[in-house]
Amino acid sequence: MDRARRQQYLDAMGIQGWAVRGAAPEDPPRQEAIARDVEDTTLRGADSRAVDPAPAPESPPASSPVPSPAIAADATDMPSWMDDLPPLTDDFAPVEDVDSLPADMAPAQPQRSDVERLDWPHLEQRVGECEACELHTSRTNTVFGVGNREADLLVIGEAPGADEDRQGEPFVGRAGQLLNAMLRAIGLQRDDVYIANILKCRPPGNRDPRQEEAAACEPYLRRQVALLRPKAILCVGRVAAHNLLKTEEAVGRMRGKDYRYDQIPVVVTYHPAYLLRSPDQKAKAWQDLQAAVTRLKAV
Repeated sequence: MDRARRQQYLDAMGIQGWAVRGAAPEDPPRQEAIARDVEDTTLRGADSRAVDPAPAPESPPASSPVPSPAIAADATDMPSWMDDLPPLTDDFAPVEDVDSLPADMAPAQPQRSDVERLDWPHLEQRVGECEACELHTSRTNTVFGVGNREADLLVIGEAPGADEDRQGEPFVGRAGQLLNAMLRAIGLQRDDVYIANILKCRPPGNRDPRQEEAAACEPYLRRQVALLRPKAILCVGRVAAHNLLKTEEAVGRMRGKDYRYDQIPVVVTYHPAYLLRSPDQKAKAWQDLQAAVTRLKAV
């Protein structure tokens, strides 16, 4: 291979020509021998399958830097095998609007809950079949709610106890008897109001409801409120107040304050079970009942 052709070959590969120190330009035989060595080394390195990689050379002295091959500046030059690729088709074109995708390719969209469209009978059936949380594995009965479905006053408690779980009705034990007496004190019978709970199933051991359990039941209670549209809500107890009004404030500090749930006035008071343990707080509960009556008359 003559010198000019060899130089064209090296230029095409992006390898800068260089000369070894000590070889004079006027010594063509020496320069040609060096060029052949460079060519042989380059060809061996170009095919790694045929020649094992040589060990890394020792670092040269700082006074004698080794020239580096030139790097092509034009990054738009693609490898030749890119020329063989077929052009992009519409199947691979960028999608501007996901609605244009076929139904089986479109990203899944969250499904709107149909609980908010259920009437009373279908809502009660849905609650009876609910398995949205682990409480369905330990319940005896779901406790949907009881009372007048056109009532002006809605009473919301926390969760069913043992008696409620057994009978499927809220506030049927001693606390329920006290609640009935409280309602009679303001001129209402149990059948005049509607009574429901934050949870529809009893937590084991009467523990407080867990966050995920209350969240699973929340759509049912919200639908009950929407169907009932009461003039006022009497929220009894810490658990009911915290879950209904999304607060961590103590019941004692919530009493007497103006709360709203879906624009409906809410009166917070102590749970009847607490009043059984702390009868000295009944006077405060009586004040709360009077506040509920005031809300009913104001609408």
